[in-house]
Parts: sequence; C-alpha cells; structure tokens
Amino acid sequence: MDKVEENLKKIQAQIAPYKPTIIAVTKYFDEKQIIKYYELGFRDFGENRVKDALLKIKKLPEEIIQNSKFHLIGHLQTNKVKQAIGNFDIIHSVDTKELAEVISKEAKKKGIVQNILLQINNAREEQKSGFSPEEIKEQFKYIIGLESIKVLGVMNMAPIDSTDEELHKLFKNIKQINDALQFENGVELKQISMGMSRDFKIALEEGATMIRLGRILFE
Repeated sequence: MDKVEENLKKIQAQIAPYKPTIIAVTKYFDEKQIIKYYELGFRDFGENRVKDALLKIKKLPEEIIQNSKFHLIGHLQTNKVKQAIGNFDIIHSVDTKELAEVISKEAKKKGIVQNILLQINNAREEQKSGFSPEEIKEQFKYIIGLESIKVLGVMNMAPIDSTDEELHKLFKNIKQINDALQFENGVELKQISMGMSRDFKIALEEGATMIRLGRILFE
C-alpha cells in the first residue's frame, strides 16, 4: 500500500493545476483493497462489470458506500441495465440512443434520474462502441429529452497505439464536440471523462475533468 500512496502523491503533483476527479479503476481488486484505497483518500471508484461491482459494493462498510461514488466505465449491455440503475453514480459508457432509452425506462420505474456520460468514438475504431461525431450531433437533442436520465457530459477512450500528436488531436476534438453540444442545445455539460494511465496528462491538457487510472496507481 505504501507503493500506491507513493504513486498517488506523484500523480497528484502532476495533475494539481487541472483539479480533475481521479477515478480509481478497481476492476482487478476486491472490497478489502477498495477499503484500503478509501483510507488513502480515494472517493471515486470505477468498475467494468455490473455483477462484479455490485458484489464488492455490498461487502463494503456503510460509511464507504455513503461517502464514495461508483462509476460504471465498462460496456453496458441492455440486459444488465436493470441491475446497474441506481447502483452507479455515473454510467460513463452510454454508447447508443437505444441504450439511453432503456436506461431512462428503468430509471423511471425506480423513480430516479440516472446520471450518464455519452461515449464518443471519434477515432472510429470498429472494435469499440460509441457515437460517431455525426451521430452524437444528430441524436443528442433526443437523448437529453429522455425523461429519467441526466447527461453530464461525454466520455472517450483513445486508441491504444496513438502517438502523442494523435492523442492531442483526438482529445481536443472531444472537448470541441462537448462544447458544441452545449452551445447548440443550451445545456451544461460539465464532465469530460477521458485519459487513462498511459495518456492522462495529454487528456488533462486538452480538457478532461475526469481521468480513469488503474495500472499507474497500483503497479
């Protein structure tokens, strides 16, 4: 755990000017380690799978559950939406209009409004889901009109083999898309979730408000 604390201090020094939310990606760790990370000051935890996350959360002390935010950062299948609604503070990976519709429907049944981010695939990677820049522009007004969701902003995952120059261009474009959606639709989109262990510095330079860190914290 000393190593995690050491890594965190280094990262905090690097990100200080930007003041982002650090989401600790805990998909490879159990609830005991989440408790230790909480004690180090982490309050935002990211999980990839609904079932695995809920099993861990149930085992956490009530204090941690009440004072932490849990983020679903992995792909969400429509048949898992019912389990996810209300158990995650933010669902980052809403990648289609249809998924947004299902989330809104299930959230309405539970009498809540679910916070979401819209995943943008501006690199147009075939193996990744997400809205293309054209799709998000066309469908955004409809999505924000859905009754029981609140769109907080956008999310992005850059290609793993991108050069620094490409990363700057892709992340800058995500910020531009977010700004355009705000301006054209008269809404406030405060959150831009982009940047992971290998590219978070560039993401912050280009406007990220949330960074999702795993390996760099825990290695």
